[in-house]
Amino acid sequence: MVFLGACEEDKNSKKFIAYNGPLEEAENIEVLFSELGFLKVRVRTAKQIKLPTEDKVFPKKVFVDFYGPAGDVITTLESDSGRYEYRTGLYKVKGNVKVVTQKKERLFSDELTWNPQTQKVFTDKKVTIENQQSGERMNGLGLDANQDFSQYSIRKPTGFFNAPAGITPN
Repeated sequence: MVFLGACEEDKNSKKFIAYNGPLEEAENIEVLFSELGFLKVRVRTAKQIKLPTEDKVFPKKVFVDFYGPAGDVITTLESDSGRYEYRTGLYKVKGNVKVVTQKKERLFSDELTWNPQTQKVFTDKKVTIENQQSGERMNGLGLDANQDFSQYSIRKPTGFFNAPAGITPN
């Protein structure tokens, strides 16, 4: 009888349940990236969640300002959400991504990835670029750009756009 009682589970003991939630949550986040003492990029969002993997999730709108050599904002980016992947060091923004450049160009996509180490932005998703002055619109699949979008290339252009004088079709 004593032997059976010793094997019986104590009904009053509590089982350990591991916590799988975020490591931390923060609100009204602003992250600044500088190079040689000059501000290059400012990232703002209303909420940041740090996961056990060290990844950071930005579940609310993300705003990014890219600065030029004179310290002025030359490109802005806005998206519905974002994520920082600790393992790769990449930032990814998703949902209604809109980029506005100093050259009065607007870029639209569902997703963009920024590599702070190489200072490059890229995507393999659909992109649309509008020139606000000429009204010209370029569409394509995939994009590679420097982080301030002063230079970019569409990987697979589609649709019609004006070519500079002197260029003839193949």
